[in-house]
Amino acid sequence: MAIGLVGRKAGMTRVFTDAGETVPVTVIEVLPNRVTQVKAQDKDGYRAVQVTYGTRRPQLYSKAVAGHFARANVAPGRALVEFRLTAADKTDLTPGAEIKADLFKEGEIVDVTGTTIGKGFAGTMKRHNFAGGYASHGNSLSHRAPGSIGQRQTPGRVFKGRRMSGHMGVQRRTIENLRVVQVDLERNLLLIRGAVPGAPGGQVIVRPSLKAARHATRKITTPAKSGGAPKQAAKAAPAKAAPAKAAPAKDAPKAEAAKAEKK
Repeated sequence: MAIGLVGRKAGMTRVFTDAGETVPVTVIEVLPNRVTQVKAQDKDGYRAVQVTYGTRRPQLYSKAVAGHFARANVAPGRALVEFRLTAADKTDLTPGAEIKADLFKEGEIVDVTGTTIGKGFAGTMKRHNFAGGYASHGNSLSHRAPGSIGQRQTPGRVFKGRRMSGHMGVQRRTIENLRVVQVDLERNLLLIRGAVPGAPGGQVIVRPSLKAARHATRKITTPAKSGGAPKQAAKAAPAKAAPAKAAPAKDAPKAEAAKAEKK
């Protein structure tokens, strides 16, 4: 997993291309992320880069967390987020370094993670997209009912995981393969095409796309055409030579003379 950025969802707007087409974008404010710790395999058991962003009063943290920020000589931020690194990922970051919006470029494919908007208590039609009951004549008070949820005596219970009414939203979700439309380094803004989970002001994490990276490194084999290449005509085998006639034996005249004498 490559290093990403932690930011704040500012809202949505649109931009226009040179051809006059409108592109819906989500504006993400990515203040410089400050590196608080670089974890190593031999010491921590895994490789990662820990960052924070924004500012927060030190009184809101415990002494342990405040000491963690002080050890890295970094001002206390809003949160601590780690980006795991693989053995192939190389980094020269040190505690106190900053990661800015220029980490991404225009046209790059990214994955954005956030917490969805809370919807409160919702029914099955809104929460799970149930179809509901019939709206024809004779249906009474069952238009938005979920239907049966279990069986009779066998097995006589409701299975776990049954989709029913309940709390909707406030779940961690990742939207993949979003394209960076514009990078505003002066105002620390990223304009990403499409919708991003979360309400305006919520925390989001922007990472390089995993699927795009896998697609770039995998080997693509071109399938053979259905017709295939025209088969080469088989070379005609050389015709077999006709068997040569046996040469007359030298003793043939003597044999014929002996037959004539017997007659």
